[in-house]
Formats: sequence, C-alpha cells, structure tokens
Amino acid sequence: MTKIKALIVDDSALVRQMLQEMLSSDPAIEVVGTASDPYMARDKIKKLHPDVLTLDVEMPRMDGVTFLKNLMRLHPIPVVMVSTLTEVGADVTFEALEMGAVDFVAKPKIDLKNTFEDYTAEICRKVKTAARVSKPMLERKYARYSANVNKKQTVDRSLPTSVTPSMRVEGKFTADAILEKRPFDARHLKNMKDKVIAIGASTGGTEAIKEVLMGLPASTPAVVITQHIPEAFSLPFANRMDTITEMKVYQAEDGQPILPGHVYIAPGGKHLLVERRAGGYVCRLNDGPPVNRHKPSVDVMFRSVVQNVGPNAIGVLLTGMGDDGAAGLKELQAAKAPTIAQDEKTSVVWGMPGEAVKLGAADSVLSLEEISKKILDLAVK
Repeated sequence: MTKIKALIVDDSALVRQMLQEMLSSDPAIEVVGTASDPYMARDKIKKLHPDVLTLDVEMPRMDGVTFLKNLMRLHPIPVVMVSTLTEVGADVTFEALEMGAVDFVAKPKIDLKNTFEDYTAEICRKVKTAARVSKPMLERKYARYSANVNKKQTVDRSLPTSVTPSMRVEGKFTADAILEKRPFDARHLKNMKDKVIAIGASTGGTEAIKEVLMGLPASTPAVVITQHIPEAFSLPFANRMDTITEMKVYQAEDGQPILPGHVYIAPGGKHLLVERRAGGYVCRLNDGPPVNRHKPSVDVMFRSVVQNVGPNAIGVLLTGMGDDGAAGLKELQAAKAPTIAQDEKTSVVWGMPGEAVKLGAADSVLSLEEISKKILDLAVK
C-alpha cells in the first residue's frame, strides 16, 4: 500500500514533534519531513513531493495564509490548517478554506492527556481525506476565491471568545437516539403551506453553502442548515454568511420562529431540529448524544423536517466526509419531499452526497453551480 506523504509546517518544534508522532501512528501516513517556516517548506515541497501539508498560520518570515495563497496559485497541494490562530480566529480559518485549504484542526495542546487519542484520530482522518482531493478541485476553489476577491466582497470580522475543538466521538448513534422514526402526518398539510429548505454539509461545506446562499434571493422560503463545525465557529460562520446573501442569516436559537427569507444555521455542539408550532415552524436545539459521530447531525435535522414539514420540504446534501445525512435524505424522499445531492465533480469530498446517491435518495444530482436554481424552481411548485 502506498502511504500518504505528509509534510508538517509549524514554527514550534514541540508541535512539529507532536504532529509527527500523531501522524506516524497511522500506517497509511508517512511524515516525509517538517519545516519551521514557509521558505523551508517551499524547498521541501520541491524535494519531497508531499501529498498533504499541515500548515500553521502564525509563522516567522511569512504568515501561513500568505503562503497558502501562493501555494494554491502556483502549486496546489491539499492542506489541513493546524494552528493556534485557526482555533481562536474563525475568520482566518474561513479565509484559508476559501483559498483552498481542505479542512482544519486546532493546534494540539501540551496537556492533551485525556484527548490525545481523539485528536490523533481526527488529524489522521482529515489528512487522509485531504489526500483524496484532486488538483483540479483545488484549482477550482482558488479560482472561485480569486473571483470573489475581485468582487471586493465584505466579510464579518467577528471572532469567537472561546473554542471547543472538533474531536471525533467514539461510538456511533443513529438519529433514533434523538428522534424516534415516524412518518409525516398528512393531515397537517392543509394547515402548513410554507416550504422549508433543509441543507446538510461537512468537509468543504462552508464554501459550498456560501455558493448556494449567494444564489438565493430574499423571497426564498426559510432555510435550515446543519454544517459540521466546532462550537465557537458557527456564530462567526452565520455572521459571515449574512454578508453574502439577500436573506437574513442567524445562528439558530431554541424556540426561534422559522420564517421565509431567513436562514438558520445549527450551532456547533447542538442538534438543530425543526418543530411544527401553531401554523408555523420553530427551531429546536437538542443537547443529546452525537449522531453519526457528529453534533450537530444532518440526519437528526432531516428527520425532524420529515416529521414536521413532510412534502413541503426540499432536502439538499452537499459535500462532506462520511455518511451523515444520507439516510435522512432517503427519509425525506420517502415523505415525497424533493431531494438534491451535490455531484462528485464539484464536491471537495463526495462522501455524504455519494452515500445518498448509492441509497437512491437523491432525485437530482447536480453541480454546485446548479443547486440554487434547482432550489428556486422547486420552491415555486
């Protein structure tokens, strides 16, 4: 078996040592080198031809984001961001993801005793996922970033005050752990006319969601979104999305009314559910166990939409690693709600939508660029 060649770029010798130990523990990964700054990294990339880089943001001589920009412009390589600034600076993280970084993890702490195995599993999993991302995909991501920069888009610069790093959770619960499976009661259709668009995503999803929301006007039905994201990043992500769409975007709050022209993003660390209430819908937040090892979980949100919105829903599953959301999309389809999956070519990782396609859960399999139009077409039917 050919191993994934990883190059670690970080100015801290201790962090380089920790990351090397973690990545080397996985038989599928070989750490071919380390670099303490981007100039050394540039030379080692030419010499060692790594498949994946782990990249710090704050480094001497050249910051990691500037290096990433040059890298994606001249020599695209899959990158996983690993840094203190990535942990506390959500805006920096989203900028790196826009430029072409595949994913991110928080920089490991020296006192990782109780979470060392979880952290090791997470970073190894993300490096292996990044290695599967093609050069054309990275080139398309950077081209989209460059086009947006040329448009001089404004972004919200708010930062989180604390962070809960995204860690893998052992054990795998299904949506049954949160909601018992039951069909939509068709008797509610005569009283519930408003449509709800439900979107799920994971790896590569922050940019995919952005692309979809940019194509939706203020007259669009309500949108609920579950994106796998750490707790402290979901509010800055919602704020950022609020600057690029005509719709009003919120981090969802418990009991918040779900209204047309508004978008509700699940907060990191809580499941987002849709509940029918007095002729309308409200957001419900649930602190139950992770489902499909994720919290928030797309399957949980989709199931709640099945039970409360039924055929008035539109289900959309975007790029992401794993299978969260695939079963839920199938349940939406069974409830006569139209369903959409992002295609393989435009997905950073065709895990979640790919699994949905395998289940036959997607009525339409579309490129990212086509999804907004399809949503609007379905919304007026």
